[in-house]
Amino acid sequence: MQYTNLGRTGLKVSRLCLGTMNFGPETHEPEAFAIMDKAFELGINFWDTADVYGWKRGEQITEKIIGRWLAKNPDKRNSLVIATKFYNEMGPGINDRGNSAYHIRHACDASLRALQTDHLDLYQMHHIDRATPWDEIWNAYDVLIKQGKVIYAGSSNFPGWCIAKANESALRHNMLGLVAEQCKYSLQCRHVELEILPAARDYGLGVIPWSPLAGGMLAGVLSGTAGKRRQGDWVKPHIEANRPRLEKWEALCKDLGHAPADVALAWTLHNPAVTAPIIGPRTLDQLTDSLRALDVKLSEETLAALDQIWPAAGHADVQPGSKSRFKYESPEAFAW
Repeated sequence: MQYTNLGRTGLKVSRLCLGTMNFGPETHEPEAFAIMDKAFELGINFWDTADVYGWKRGEQITEKIIGRWLAKNPDKRNSLVIATKFYNEMGPGINDRGNSAYHIRHACDASLRALQTDHLDLYQMHHIDRATPWDEIWNAYDVLIKQGKVIYAGSSNFPGWCIAKANESALRHNMLGLVAEQCKYSLQCRHVELEILPAARDYGLGVIPWSPLAGGMLAGVLSGTAGKRRQGDWVKPHIEANRPRLEKWEALCKDLGHAPADVALAWTLHNPAVTAPIIGPRTLDQLTDSLRALDVKLSEETLAALDQIWPAAGHADVQPGSKSRFKYESPEAFAW
């Protein structure tokens, strides 16, 4: 296994992050246990979950599955970096959601109980809460950190300007602030390159891409190499809309001699802003197959070819008298 620092911290995490969203709804507990056993054996020490996973309000199904595994393997807890998330509706009460200090306190305690652990290594806001001031959020985190319940703070699905706002506020509170951003990022979905990745790099956040295979679309849906990977109903229209690109994509992967899923994961790993893409295996085979991506090396020529198939999200402009296209990140995308 390969390891790297989580953003600007000294914490070492595996270059692949075990995503557990399938535990419960798609992957029953015995196989989830087998996946966690194997992930630990393989050295995947970075595991991600959320209180809402399991998709039954307030039941924390996925966290409880992980908690039962941790209870059976107490000696392994201190070798793992456990990340979970809060924000979503967890009960009938008006305050059973969001990023208020009230909800942060209750959500943290509920996750600790479900996971059967005494601390959360990375506690992430699942979404920005525009109604809650940052002073309130950081005061709540400060209490949890001083109580030993939380070590690091992270964000998920944040816009770039909110990453900046959050960490400038944390600086005023003499706090470390956000150290990681979990965002949707794949060859097919590159909009985070415009603002979020530049903000994460500038503030030293590790980027943790979710859905790096674009819901399975990049796993070889046309050639059949996707195997038993499931594509949700929301993916199917995207497959048809992207069919010409997918044909070129799968042909390129065939020429490279690698499975499309491996190339897609390797592509995210080639971005220096990325700490670890999230792999969300439903089966043990999907877990072990994902490790092949760590050995896939993409040349500059291949990366350029991928950009042609799946264009970058940056602003494109054609200079007068030139056929060259120049792409810029924000804020330069809006300046001259």
